[in-house]
Amino acid sequence: MKTKSIKTIILITLLLPFITRTMKYIILTLAFFTSLISVAQPTISFTFDDGSLSKRANYEFEEWNDMILSALDDAKIKAVFFVKTEGKSTDKGRHLLETWNDKGHLIANHTYSHPNFNKEEINAEDFRTELLRADSLINSFSNYTKLFRFPYLKEGNTTTEVDSIRQIMKYYGYKNGHVTIDGSDWYIDSRLRKRLNQNPQADIEAFKDFYLEHIFQRANYYENLSLKLTGRHINHTLLLHHNLAAALFLDDLIAMFKSKGWNVISADEAFKDPIFEQTPNHAGESLIWALAKDSGKYEDQLRYPAEDSRYEKVRMDELGL
Repeated sequence: MKTKSIKTIILITLLLPFITRTMKYIILTLAFFTSLISVAQPTISFTFDDGSLSKRANYEFEEWNDMILSALDDAKIKAVFFVKTEGKSTDKGRHLLETWNDKGHLIANHTYSHPNFNKEEINAEDFRTELLRADSLINSFSNYTKLFRFPYLKEGNTTTEVDSIRQIMKYYGYKNGHVTIDGSDWYIDSRLRKRLNQNPQADIEAFKDFYLEHIFQRANYYENLSLKLTGRHINHTLLLHHNLAAALFLDDLIAMFKSKGWNVISADEAFKDPIFEQTPNHAGESLIWALAKDSGKYEDQLRYPAEDSRYEKVRMDELGL
């Protein structure tokens, strides 16, 4: 009996390295196929810019801000909130930042005063001032993160300026909070508010339909372009603005993407995609636009500016929106 036990122990000892290697192979194989499954469909996350403190149409700031947060809560997803910090040291500003932070959303940098860094009178040292002034207000929050998003997605109008700004960001430990899906939600919001200011009881169903159609059309455009560039489905970051349109339509927007077969994830997970480690030569616009511009292969598909009210105005006029 003892001899059999000894033989069994010896056999297990001899086989153990093989069993261990086999198990590691199985685990790695499962992980690989799991990763393939997770990116086998278009994937989107939500990021928000600016941060308004004003009443919008007949909605008080606290009400419409809470509507956005409730939609994200219901969908069980977390966003990144890129905050323009001017005016945010007030009680209302503190309320805005605390509500987003307390709900688990990342608080990121969108400058103090929202300048356009493509303007000739603005230079790299102005960028440093804007970056640090905004940082000083948000860095005490528990969900503060060193992601920076350029206002208007403009990163400088000369190679020297772009390089200097990138060095400043690196020095202070910041990464570019790139957009991969851009749009003109801000323009739709401006026309929506104008209608509601004229008539608080106005039917806004057509605005919702246009908002959903516009964002999904732009999402498909950038998804198709990124698929050509990378050969895979990347984790997209959608740029939305902290506004009334988002408050009224975000729940429908999230539901629409899910119904169309898109995987909806939290933005912190999206930013882990290797695509965000790339630094395009063409600074500005969305990351996908810039990388496509670098490639030189898609000139017939790249308009400039990539997104603007001019592209949506005619159709909204025709629709009476």
